[in-house]
Amino acid sequence: MTRPTVTRALHEIRPLLAARGFAVPDRPGLRLRTLADVFAYAQAEDVELRIDGTETQVRRPKAGCPGRKAFVSGKKKQNTAKTTTISDGSGRLLWSGADRPGRMHDQTAMRTEGIAEQLRLHPDVRAKVDEGYRALPTTSPQQVQAPPRKPKGEAPLGERYAWREERRRQSSARICVEHTIGEEKKWRPLQRYLGRRESYAETHAAIAGLVSDRAARRPARRRTSSELVLARQTAY
Repeated sequence: MTRPTVTRALHEIRPLLAARGFAVPDRPGLRLRTLADVFAYAQAEDVELRIDGTETQVRRPKAGCPGRKAFVSGKKKQNTAKTTTISDGSGRLLWSGADRPGRMHDQTAMRTEGIAEQLRLHPDVRAKVDEGYRALPTTSPQQVQAPPRKPKGEAPLGERYAWREERRRQSSARICVEHTIGEEKKWRPLQRYLGRRESYAETHAAIAGLVSDRAARRPARRRTSSELVLARQTAY
């Protein structure tokens, strides 16, 4: 089989995989295709979401091309494409998309992707995020939990210890989405994408859909004793 034949087959299969959507744990045959589907599912099933972004290095465009600087990430100092990933508390992938240039900050992406709007439309949905989505707890404090802010100035020692412990607990509860992103990055194209940038979003959706198929078959993670204690404290 020649290389042009393989390339043509990939171009035919890739859009089909990308259009399948994402598998739902314990719901065979049900697929989540849009951000609205994810939030509707989370509200119906009382699922607490984990939201985070990731970057993939892409080819540097030729000099003089319009929009060349838009893909230069301020964090990695490389040409990257960013995506947003959403998982449940067990690290099972529910949705990954909203592709954007690497220069766009998570705060800007939050507004353009419609995450804040979906939280407003689904008031019972809860989520945990990192520092990049700091504006979400401001607009939806009862729904979104971000890492606590560092005490200012010469705060008492006890307050600093409490801040560190609360930050550690929040990070421990949110780390599962980092593992979800790690599952996607095991695929070579999402470690460094060498194709055309115009087809990256479709490639990412196709791979993420396959990752969600495997993740959906994984049983839910049992909560540890410390998480159960924290849940009881929160309830009271």
